Amino acid sequence: MAGKVIVVTGGSRGIGAATAKLAARQGYAVCVNYVSNRDAAEAVADEIRKAGGRAITVAGDVAKEEDILRLFATVDKELGPVTALVNNAGILDHQSRLDGMSAERINRVLIANITGSLLCAREAVKRMSTRHGGRGGAIVNLSSMAAKLGGPGEYVDYAASKGAIDAFTIGLAKEVAAEGIRVNAVRPGLIYTDIHASGGEAGRVDRLKDAVPMKRGGTAEEVANAILWLLSDESSYATGTFIDVSGGR
Repeated sequence: MAGKVIVVTGGSRGIGAATAKLAARQGYAVCVNYVSNRDAAEAVADEIRKAGGRAITVAGDVAKEEDILRLFATVDKELGPVTALVNNAGILDHQSRLDGMSAERINRVLIANITGSLLCAREAVKRMSTRHGGRGGAIVNLSSMAAKLGGPGEYVDYAASKGAIDAFTIGLAKEVAAEGIRVNAVRPGLIYTDIHASGGEAGRVDRLKDAVPMKRGGTAEEVANAILWLLSDESSYATGTFIDVSGGR
């Protein structure tokens, strides 16, 4: 597809950064979205530009609708109509049982992880759908193996949010399949990224890796490879489907 334009939410670190870089190598003009770490986002964009690609950075919190509207309007203006969206931005809080969680914490996680993904997809559909005059496109949502495992004793709120992403992926895929848009998801398992430190245990992957059949944690690049395959023409007959990138866990 000529003029390929991708939005990667939460693209300044981890899986998002790896996805943005790989997308650029595959010919996409890239929007690296971030919340607060401008330096990290600019480092990703600079790496893309130095390799001959096109990249912009746009600050925006996916938990805020006005930020999402501004994000997509900026992409329209600077890169052109979006043809691919990776709903990667997401948060978790410190490890806790449900009986130790506040309503404020639960709502913060659910709004960022669920509402944010739905609103970003809404804006992408408005631009991609043949029903709205678009030329099609693809969306990949970042779910998690937590959606299947439940996150007991640590992140049941996060796991619940990713279960919602699974249902959303299936529903939206069916809703827009005849309008030139494919919607799929990737479920990462134990991946070496900074999100574990956000939950209070930077070494979580190493603690749990022996429970993985492959006996190791995964890399952000391994997840990015699955995401870019789902965005590519090689997966042209796949929609409403999932790739578990989890080492067999």
